[in-house]
Amino acid sequence: MNYDVLIIGSGPGGYVTAIRAAQLGFKVAVVEKAELGGICLNWGCIPTKSLLKSAQVFEYIKHAGDYGINISEGSVAADFSKIIQRSRDVANGMSKGIQFLFKKNKVEHIKGFGKLISSGKVEVSGNDETFIVEAKHIILATGARSRQLPNLPQDGKKIIGYREAMTLARQPKSMVVVGSGAIGSEFAYFYQSIGTQVTLVEFMPNVVPLEDEEVSKQLARSFKKMKMKVMTSSSVESVDTRGDLCKVTIKTKKGEEQHEAEVVFSAIGITPNLEGIGLEETGIEIENGKIKVDDYYRTNVEGVYAIGDIVHGQALAHVASAEGITCVEKIAGLNPETIKYDNIPACTYTTPEVASVGMTEKAAKEAGYEVKVGKFPFTASGKASAAGAKDGFVKLIFDAKYGELLGGHLIGANVTEMVAELVVARKLEITGHELIKTIHPHPTMSEAIMEAAAAAYDEVIHI
Repeated sequence: MNYDVLIIGSGPGGYVTAIRAAQLGFKVAVVEKAELGGICLNWGCIPTKSLLKSAQVFEYIKHAGDYGINISEGSVAADFSKIIQRSRDVANGMSKGIQFLFKKNKVEHIKGFGKLISSGKVEVSGNDETFIVEAKHIILATGARSRQLPNLPQDGKKIIGYREAMTLARQPKSMVVVGSGAIGSEFAYFYQSIGTQVTLVEFMPNVVPLEDEEVSKQLARSFKKMKMKVMTSSSVESVDTRGDLCKVTIKTKKGEEQHEAEVVFSAIGITPNLEGIGLEETGIEIENGKIKVDDYYRTNVEGVYAIGDIVHGQALAHVASAEGITCVEKIAGLNPETIKYDNIPACTYTTPEVASVGMTEKAAKEAGYEVKVGKFPFTASGKASAAGAKDGFVKLIFDAKYGELLGGHLIGANVTEMVAELVVARKLEITGHELIKTIHPHPTMSEAIMEAAAAAYDEVIHI
């Protein structure tokens, strides 16, 4: 068992890297102990979007009267078990798709747990046997798992992580969600929309705290409109799980409060999977809790590379995929462009959706830029009005001196599909005036990008 490229982990970093390596002519294998596709396809990105789509459809039906469609209120109900089953079916279908792609590209799947034992050698444990696999190039793509805090020990029943949140046997009547990043906000929206009373607790002053402040406040308003309880500048101090309900102690600016809920969902981030994969034994350097790599993902050990959640940079599926492609193209002797981590789009798939790229207004000012800011509300968009999706806006930040697009921040329907335009614009260094003069189709939500650019230069037409 000797390969040109061996990858440990089959998530969006690992499987994409494997296929690209095979396209480049390498003999490739992937070591994976669980389902192909990793967390993203099986327990993260894809199945959660299935849950969120079910919630969105349910929301549409509940508001059908707004569109002139009469539906008997008593006949509308969310079938929790069927929603969960659909999500699992979608995930299973995607994992089978990876199996097909591996066969098509002649990528071998080695089932088991991979541990690096030296440069060029990996020990694989699985199916009651242990064996050695050799490769000239070994890429670590082991991903991450739900982070645990001492005061929130996950028991899988009353205090849960993301895996349990998408496979609960029954829908809880109440839930406390701890952490309002993308994972916390998406699950908070899902459960609130199908009838669970959700309390969302965020330590920072705003929900989705990495986003522009105006976007964060808009999302909080949307959540509160759903009757979700949103608590910012607050922290869960302890959870008593001894009774039928969890007794949750929450520290706020005004003091401690007691809340009760059937389930507490911990969404306070992720932890890289670095344990047991041979880092200490082989002397691979760690920096700030992650594997230290160069611009092409080489570690300090010859022939060993690392990508994805276990290295620096944003812990996002599309980042891991891009890193893997860059890594193997460099191995193949090509000259790939290094990844610009300041131009990575981030998306949160709540309703309304949130998408962003580049600097927030606050960060741009702190960096010393004189800025022009343009904002266009979807209340002024014909397409948004026709779709009944007027919540939100597009906000663009430009460097006043050169017209460079420093950042784009969107909240509204389908904005996760729109943000790619801004990523391309920033990559190509398009100016505000060039965006204004780029004709956008009418009526579309995407017109708001052109209008926001025009607003920054006092040329906006529709507000």
